Amino acid sequence: MAKRKLGPFMIDGVGLGCMSLSYAYGAPPSAAEGEALLHRAIDLGYDHFDTAALYGLGLNETLVGRVLKGRRNAVMLASKCGIRLGEGGIKAPRVLDGSRAGVTAVLDESLARLGVDHIDLYYLHRLDPKTPIEESVGALADAVAAGKIASIGLSEVSAATLRRAAAVAPIAALQTEYSLWTRNPELGVLAACHELGTTFVAFSPVGRGFLAGGVPDMAALPDGDIRKTMPRFHEPNLTANRALLAALVALAAELGHTPAQICLAWLLTRDPRIVTIPGTASIPHLEENWAARDVVLDAATMARLEATINQSTVAGHRYSPAMNAAIDTEDFAAA
Repeated sequence: MAKRKLGPFMIDGVGLGCMSLSYAYGAPPSAAEGEALLHRAIDLGYDHFDTAALYGLGLNETLVGRVLKGRRNAVMLASKCGIRLGEGGIKAPRVLDGSRAGVTAVLDESLARLGVDHIDLYYLHRLDPKTPIEESVGALADAVAAGKIASIGLSEVSAATLRRAAAVAPIAALQTEYSLWTRNPELGVLAACHELGTTFVAFSPVGRGFLAGGVPDMAALPDGDIRKTMPRFHEPNLTANRALLAALVALAAELGHTPAQICLAWLLTRDPRIVTIPGTASIPHLEENWAARDVVLDAATMARLEATINQSTVAGHRYSPAMNAAIDTEDFAAA
């Protein structure tokens, strides 16, 4: 697969989302297992690691930083600021903070945890409604000028917010959820990215593991698994969505690939300016995702996939009302 442009970098279409090595989906692996997976990723050829200050409350950046010692030039390193914990310790509510002071402080903490002198791509993790996007991006632009970061990204923002941000400084990447079962970027963000030369980075490309068959039993998920808060994983939506998964599994078997590979290939085929960052805590799944780069989908197969799983056939919203209130992305009208 040809490399794809993201800001000043040329990277592979499949990168690695590192979040699940520290929290969010199931029980995270041990630190040693996480390090082994990250080293295996670099050995395979992964050249894009995505982490955040929030993941594991800093532990994820620390983990990635340990692995990158001696291998820093192997990957384009991305991290994020803009969400912090409020008062009260680890169980305190999350606070959106895109203020100049907040961005600057968290960036310095990220650099220290990662053990690097600069981060290649630094995102505003969420739009802070209390802070104009111009202020947040201005702080990131100052960090570019200071050599602390090489490029600026935004996460879970609308096309309108992206355009406002791009009037302040070039926005190298916009990251949000995009997959066969989450089509919100098609409401305007993808077009705005094309207009502005911003690379779209698709997270959760296999439906938070669901479209890879990774959620066989909701009752078995541990406390703290974020899917427990998401409507698509609760009845009656879950049963309806399992029927879509069965159809995807059958089509993937017909094509001789895994469902996860088909999902990733769908994104990579749909737009050559998209890169994707599937996450995993499993080395076999890491290798499976890497092999998706070689999967070729023709127009007829793309049409079959899109007719089977789309915004109209999926049951349930992607986020709970509380989580949805914290994002700025376009949304489909309620049915």
